[in-house]
Amino acid sequence: MFSTINRITQIYQQPLPDLLFEAQRVHREHHDPHAVQLCTLSSIKTGLCPEDCAYCSQSVHNKTELAPQALMDVEAVLAEARAAKAAGSTRFCMGAAWREVKDGPLFERVLEMVRQVADLDMEVCCTLGMLKPHQAEQLKTAGLTAYNHNLDTSPDYYSQIISTRTYQDRLDTIRAVSAAGISVCCGGILGLGESVEDRLSLLEALAELEPAPESIPINCLVPVKGTPLQDVPPVDPIELVRTIATTRILFPKAMVRLSAGRMQMSDELQALCLLAGANSIFTGPVLLTTPNPDRNYDQQLLSRLGMVPKPL
Repeated sequence: MFSTINRITQIYQQPLPDLLFEAQRVHREHHDPHAVQLCTLSSIKTGLCPEDCAYCSQSVHNKTELAPQALMDVEAVLAEARAAKAAGSTRFCMGAAWREVKDGPLFERVLEMVRQVADLDMEVCCTLGMLKPHQAEQLKTAGLTAYNHNLDTSPDYYSQIISTRTYQDRLDTIRAVSAAGISVCCGGILGLGESVEDRLSLLEALAELEPAPESIPINCLVPVKGTPLQDVPPVDPIELVRTIATTRILFPKAMVRLSAGRMQMSDELQALCLLAGANSIFTGPVLLTTPNPDRNYDQQLLSRLGMVPKPL
């Protein structure tokens, strides 16, 4: 795997036709180029998070209009998972706005959610904040497929976005997840005001993880009124395509997930992202707390492109 920033920059900066050709070659070598995995992400506990992430509607530090919601009941989450499976999703992700997982009844409820969703024969992912090793082991025993814990941005730019936890805190959680034998889902967010160099440095940080992440979500910021980043300009579309293609080349076997921000993307841009090596999207009207294309749109888009949902 290429891990030096110079090599990553060399990949990213090559003429776009060459970059896309290389990304397609790598993609076809390791994946069905016509198949896109459909995932669903549910917010099982919403708002009142003590973290101060500058992009997030759920932070207590940001004055947004989000209504907090306590941890959902197991049966309500299971109903969402069944509906997601019926609509074609093969991976169900559960997100809780916690700084960290705390042992006790709430975590026990999440473990039961994991067990019951796993019984539906779906991939099960959680994003719950920071984890201790014994908690990661409990999630593994319950049947968790993957744990999402994004690095968000480069090590150098990180402190401009978050002050309530460190980059090392994130790396420690990822290490605990890997040690428990859970697949790591780890990516970042574009459009936080970072430079292209920061994005490439993020890819370098991902490339240095051992083992490499098997799932890499590429999110574009959805600006939320009341957050410090509410007026940040959108990511340049060609820079997004370049970032996805570079990610595909660096991580040949990973699922590269075109995640948040698709409501702001044209059909043509999403098609280019899939051509560049993205092979997963999140489907359903809401992605945690921000709008997302509905399932009918996704079905029509894939049909127009001659692509199909990836089977489990």
